[in-house]
Amino acid sequence: MAWAIGVGGMGVVLFTAALVFTWYFAATLLLIFTGMLLGVGLNALTNALGRRVHLPHAVRLAIVCSVLAALLAGVAYLGGATIAEQASVLSNTIKSQISHVRSFLETHGIDTSFFDIGSAGSAGPSSSTDTASASAPAPSPNAHGQLPGAGALASSGGAIVSQTFKLLFGAISAVGNIFIVLFLGLAFAAQPSVYHDGLLFLVPAKHRLRATLIIDRIGETLERWLIAQIIVMLAVGVVTWIGLAVIGIPGSFILGIQAGLLAFIPTVGAIIAGVVVVLASLASGWIPALSALILFLGVHTMESYVLTPLLQRQALDIPPATLFAFQILLGVVFGIWGLALALPLVAIAKVMIDHFKTYEAPRAEAA
Repeated sequence: MAWAIGVGGMGVVLFTAALVFTWYFAATLLLIFTGMLLGVGLNALTNALGRRVHLPHAVRLAIVCSVLAALLAGVAYLGGATIAEQASVLSNTIKSQISHVRSFLETHGIDTSFFDIGSAGSAGPSSSTDTASASAPAPSPNAHGQLPGAGALASSGGAIVSQTFKLLFGAISAVGNIFIVLFLGLAFAAQPSVYHDGLLFLVPAKHRLRATLIIDRIGETLERWLIAQIIVMLAVGVVTWIGLAVIGIPGSFILGIQAGLLAFIPTVGAIIAGVVVVLASLASGWIPALSALILFLGVHTMESYVLTPLLQRQALDIPPATLFAFQILLGVVFGIWGLALALPLVAIAKVMIDHFKTYEAPRAEAA
């Protein structure tokens, strides 16, 4: 009894410590998990290439990375200026449309205090003039002919330096995260068996067979899901781009790119992409906006009821309400990382639950 109580207490303490560690280092753990997902995707493409050409794993991985790098470089070279220009136009258009929507709601007596975005820089000419005149300080008698004092110069210089360092550190952090994900992905994809066997080595010998089955099943599930997700994202991006270009919506290329990228996030990503497309289309009139809305509904229907069931029927089988609930939960707890990685995390949990249900049920019946 004492031994059982001691083991149970240690288990509770270790589980609590794991929860605390996960809570405080969630961003780092999710960053590592993103690198693992990239490694799984690269390994899946490498294995798919190996079914057609018989080359060493390292050579096939180098071919896959070279092709992907060439595609990214081609997109950046051919569409870099277009993407930057359309992104700037799209940002201004969305801010302007949000301001118009806010004005429309205010004229109908609806509270718009939750509209913080777009109100500062998207107001009309009269309101911006009034704001500028109201916020401008009155000239002091000694404003002309005198230089500002040392305290004012030090204060403004400190604010400029602080903002500069904040932007610099933010850019370094973003670039560093990208390089961490790329390094981890390449490392996992270069020697998948080393990390597979090393993970199994940490498992006690009597549970190693079960751990092997679970890890292999998780790897197969994530590989099939990633390949299917890439196909869905490409299809959504291309169809959205072509459809908006035919309708005549400015910035159709960047809108197609953002729709394809947001297709990685189920349900929530489609909603965000649809809102952005409709807001960007309102500047062209009601008919183009309605056409863009119909296009978005058609693309979303194609994604949800044709492509996803067709490509992922053997990869994942998670009810939409369950997935949406986990997305909201992980998004609230872990932010954008939890929202974007909710589906693969839920898929891993589902694989483990299915395994224990499959192998524990016969044992319970036999007992």
